[in-house]
Amino acid sequence: MKLKVSLVLNIIIVFLVITASVMMFAKIRLMGGDVLLETSRIGMFKFFTVDSNIFMGLLSFIFIIKEIVIIKGKEKEIHKNLYILKLAATTSVTLTFITVFGYLGFIAEGGVLVLLKNSNLFFHLIIPVVSIITFIFFERTNKINFKSTFLGIIPMIIYGVIYTINVLIHLNGNKVDPVYDFYYFVQGGIQQVFIVVPIMFIITYIISFILWKINRTRDM
Repeated sequence: MKLKVSLVLNIIIVFLVITASVMMFAKIRLMGGDVLLETSRIGMFKFFTVDSNIFMGLLSFIFIIKEIVIIKGKEKEIHKNLYILKLAATTSVTLTFITVFGYLGFIAEGGVLVLLKNSNLFFHLIIPVVSIITFIFFERTNKINFKSTFLGIIPMIIYGVIYTINVLIHLNGNKVDPVYDFYYFVQGGIQQVFIVVPIMFIITYIISFILWKINRTRDM
């Protein structure tokens, strides 16, 4: 039963990721007013939000294939490496969710609602919530060991390195134009990078650990 529910939810996730990606890429805006953290075409991939959601979409697509094969009786189980990747993807979209509601929503002009318009309604809220529910309730497994929880922060590490480099090469004195520091992490001065980056890595690992812990609480 859980396998079939997971299949349905993964199909929903893939559909929502494709829908949101097309909306942002083509600059389709069904909700009026000011928008934030939204661009179009190739520029959309500069956001961790977009990258993490597409990563989740890809993993969900792979799970769909594997779950269909299992339901047809051609395979017995999903390989542990796929579960580890799903943990990393779920950690990434959960980080997106927490960053929006726990940080950006407080500093954005217009509040959190401006971050929940058009494609970002899916990227910032709906896809992360559905992904979390899918992983912790319907994809329970004991195949992920404790050491693998550290792999959950790899997407953030990769993005964090690229983001930091981009910030450093666009310094203007001790300031960085918000065009390049679009998450406003170092608007108080470049020295903040030594505080923000470790904090983000720690928060990301805590998310990975909690998701792992809840996921393996019960047998599948």
